[in-house]
Amino acid sequence: MARLNWYEIAPDGAKALLGVHHYVTRNTGLPEELIHLVFLRVSQINGCAHCIDTHGRDLRKTMSVDRIALVPVWDEVPHLFSDRERAALAWAEEVTRLSETHASDAAYAAAAAAFGPKDLVDLTIAIAAMNAFNRLGAPFRLPVAARAA
Repeated sequence: MARLNWYEIAPDGAKALLGVHHYVTRNTGLPEELIHLVFLRVSQINGCAHCIDTHGRDLRKTMSVDRIALVPVWDEVPHLFSDRERAALAWAEEVTRLSETHASDAAYAAAAAAFGPKDLVDLTIAIAAMNAFNRLGAPFRLPVAARAA
């Protein structure tokens, strides 16, 4: 069943969300690759095919396919991800699964140890923004660029 195109129906809402996305990707001190890594992991947790496809493609510009394929199990292959990447991925999972984790003090302390105050806030904004996009992309089944071979 075809679903609504949310960004055509509510362009002002889409513009507002894109404003947050642009802030995160262009106006923070966070590396672009780290942002897309977090975007991918959040999207995997939320099951948003469009965002998984998009951010997987973004990461393939700078990251090996092997690393990208192992993002869902990043904690089992610590040698493939830097300390900062692992801290960002852990915080992304904690914040995305907020109803389960309640952003525990231990998780907060670990994230705060890896990121300065501004970077931690910006990282959390990035996580929140991707969660918002996933909650539109998945229910409205945004298309993917991927094609069958």
